[in-house]
Amino acid sequence: MNPRIAEENFDELGQFIRDLDQGTSPWDAGTLVACLLVAYGITWLIGRKRLGDSVWFGRGLLDGVLFPLLALGLTYAARLAVGTIQPVPLLRIAVPVLVSLAGIRLLARVFTVVFPNSSAARMVERLFSWVAWIAAALWIVGLLTPVMAEMEKIRFAFGKSHITLLAIVQGTMSAALVMVLALWISAVVERRVLLHTVDDLSLRKVAANTIRATLLLVGLLFALSAVGVDLTALSVLGGALGVGLGFGLQKLAANYVSGFVILAERSLRIGDTVRVDGFEGTVMDIKTRYTLIRSLTGRESIVPNEKLIAERIENLSLADPRILLTCDIAVGYESDTEQVQQILVDAALASERVLKDPAPSARLARFGADGLEFSLLFWIADPANGQLNVRSEINLRILAAFRSAGIDIPYPQRVVHLRPDPSASLVISSSPAATD
Repeated sequence: MNPRIAEENFDELGQFIRDLDQGTSPWDAGTLVACLLVAYGITWLIGRKRLGDSVWFGRGLLDGVLFPLLALGLTYAARLAVGTIQPVPLLRIAVPVLVSLAGIRLLARVFTVVFPNSSAARMVERLFSWVAWIAAALWIVGLLTPVMAEMEKIRFAFGKSHITLLAIVQGTMSAALVMVLALWISAVVERRVLLHTVDDLSLRKVAANTIRATLLLVGLLFALSAVGVDLTALSVLGGALGVGLGFGLQKLAANYVSGFVILAERSLRIGDTVRVDGFEGTVMDIKTRYTLIRSLTGRESIVPNEKLIAERIENLSLADPRILLTCDIAVGYESDTEQVQQILVDAALASERVLKDPAPSARLARFGADGLEFSLLFWIADPANGQLNVRSEINLRILAAFRSAGIDIPYPQRVVHLRPDPSASLVISSSPAATD
C-alpha cells in the first residue's frame, strides 16, 4: 500500500473516532431524524393509494426502494451542508448504511416480483446483503479505499491478458446491477403494458420472455464493455457455442426453440386440456424447455417441448371444447328395445353436464353372445372437470332405471358340451365279442 494513502486513511479514521468521542451534536441527530421523517412523508404521500406489492413501496411503505433512496439523497445533501459548519458523524454513518439498504431493497423487491418462489433468488439476495453490509462497514471506518487498493494489486493472467481482482468484483457488481434493472424493466413492461394489450396468456408469456432475454443480453454486453472486456473476443465463444449446440446440446437447443415456436404459434395454450402418450391433463405452464401438464388426479407430467412439436398431440380445448363420450350397456334379448333406448337417453339428459344440443342418443350396437349391446352417446363441454365422474353418474341412473323397469342385465353365459370318450365306447362294444 502507498504510505501516503495509508497515512491519509488512518488520519481520516482517527478524525472519525475523535468525532464519535466528542458525541453527537443536537444538529447532527436532529438533521438525520428530519431527513428520515421527510423521506417517510414523501413516501407516504406518493404510495398511500398504491395497490398490491411493488418495487418502489414493497408490501409496506418502508420496505420498498423509494424510502431509502429519498432518505439517502436528503441525508447526503444535509451532510454536505451541515458538515461545513461542524462534525456530523451520524450523517456520515447514515450515508453508507442507506446506500447498502437501497441496494439490498432493490435486489430483494425485483427478485420478489420476477421470481416469487425461487430459493436460488433468496440465496443470491442473502449473499448480496452480506457483501453490501461489509462494504458499508469498511466505508464507515475509512478502510474501503485501502482494501480496494490491495484488490487492485491482485492480478490474474488469462493468456496474454491480465485482470485485477478489483476489476472482477466491479464487473460482477456492474453486471448484477444491469441484470436487476433489466429484470425490473421487463417485469414493469409485462405488468403495465402486456397485461392490458395482449389478452392471450401464452402470447403474453412469449413476449415477456423475449423482452427479458433481449434486455439481459444488451445489459450484459454494456456491463462487460464498461469493465473493459473486449467484446470481439466473444465471437470465438459464439462459434464454440454453435459447435456445441450442433453436437452435444442439440436436444436441449431443440427443446428451447420448440418452446418459443409453441408460444408463438399458440398451438398449445396455458389452460388447454391435452392428451400426450395417453396422459391427459391441463397445461399449467409452458417453459422454454418443457411443458408442465397436470392431470385431474393431481399427477404432473413434464413433457419436453420437442415432443409436442414432432409428435401427434390431442388438444381437447383448441377449436371446440365439446367431446363425445360413450357408455356401453348390455340387456337381455327379451327386453323392449324402445324402452331401453328411452331410459338411456333420459339418464343422460338428467345430468347437468350433458349437452342438450347435440342431444344424446342410444343405438343398438351389436347382438352380443350374452345379450343386446347398446351404446349411449352424449356430449359434454367441460372435459377439464373430468369424464369418469359424469360416466359414473349416468351409469348409476341407468342401473336404477333398469331395476325399476325390470330390465335384466345378463351375466356372461357359457354352454358346456360333454362328449363321451371314443376309446371308452370302443371297449364297451368289443366286450361281448370277447366273451363269445
